[in-house]
Amino acid sequence: MTEFSVHQASEEDLNAWSALRHQLWPHLALEDHRAEIVAALLEPDRLCSFLCSDTEGRALGLAEASIRSDYVNGCETSPVAFLEGIVVDPAARRQGVAALLVAAVSAWARSKGLSELGSDAELNNTVSHAMHGALGFEETQRVVYFRKTL
Repeated sequence: MTEFSVHQASEEDLNAWSALRHQLWPHLALEDHRAEIVAALLEPDRLCSFLCSDTEGRALGLAEASIRSDYVNGCETSPVAFLEGIVVDPAARRQGVAALLVAAVSAWARSKGLSELGSDAELNNTVSHAMHGALGFEETQRVVYFRKTL
């Protein structure tokens, strides 16, 4: 079994962080991911990211989290930690990387005095639903959002 390590992402991780982010949100250009990362690093009390790497230092997974003070669907407290995004390189899936990342986010949230971790996934993302369930999340609601141009 491969050994992994998790650390809080920093500016030194910019290349690996932006590459993994691009896997998660491919509609953004790498330059846009880099700009968002630089902005996130300026808010360490509200935003946190973790990278999981193998023994050779290759970044295999990323989790980004925030503290949300607005209403978070299905949560009973406020503020709550929110898993904004999680991605594991396809070659490293089903090896415990996501569990390590969620454990790091959970520890960070507890250190902030928070008692809930919220998350979401698109309705058709059944792989993410299964991952969340395997990591101890419980489904609380299903929502379809609507918009009307005025």
